[in-house]
Amino acid sequence: MEIPIRVTLKQLYLGEVLDVEYTRQVVCVEASSCEKKNQDCQGPGVKLRVQQLAPGFVQQIQVSDPSCVARGKAWKSPCKACPKGMTEEEEIQLTVDIQAGMKDGDKIKFDQVADEAVGHTPGDLIFVVRQVSDPRFLRDGDDLRTTITVSLEEALVGFEKFIDHLDGRRVKITKEDISVCGDVVKIVGEGMPKRGSKNARGDLYVDLTIIFPKKFSIQQKNLLRQALAMNA
Repeated sequence: MEIPIRVTLKQLYLGEVLDVEYTRQVVCVEASSCEKKNQDCQGPGVKLRVQQLAPGFVQQIQVSDPSCVARGKAWKSPCKACPKGMTEEEEIQLTVDIQAGMKDGDKIKFDQVADEAVGHTPGDLIFVVRQVSDPRFLRDGDDLRTTITVSLEEALVGFEKFIDHLDGRRVKITKEDISVCGDVVKIVGEGMPKRGSKNARGDLYVDLTIIFPKKFSIQQKNLLRQALAMNA
């Protein structure tokens, strides 16, 4: 049984322990008293049937029969000991450990806690991590990506800005030289935690979007020409 569990990028960055309530089917406590002999039953859910092909010729085939609970045993219905049938609902509490650095699609398995059935070993319950989109950061493996805007002045003379990281820290982004459209600032070690490692992290890539003024006055144009001419 696979169940998606939706988590935020922040939860995958920090890690979090979640308490989950799961309702499953369990075998009735008095199930054994509701069984009867049936030699046609070959195993759980399987019955042997004899089919006549022609006079003097018969064939034995296996067919599905949910009343068969074991070899030589079938379910006796109705049965006072188990009025709800072979199984009944049970609520269990599970602790799901979202480890820092987990990725979308990772799985957390609980052995043999899925639905029970008479004559069968319970299957595994698997939670599949599904990350909801984040409004500020895009994840790429262990790296993170975000975008900031800078003015034309900041693009020409450099800038110092701060962004709020997923854990609430203020991360400084600086660039001293000229920026052009499409420039990316790389901040080493500010990406996602690498699962299974104490301190290793990916990197943070910051895309720069430059905001240009809508127009310049004549005086501003002249000053720009002078400044650019001096740098030619």
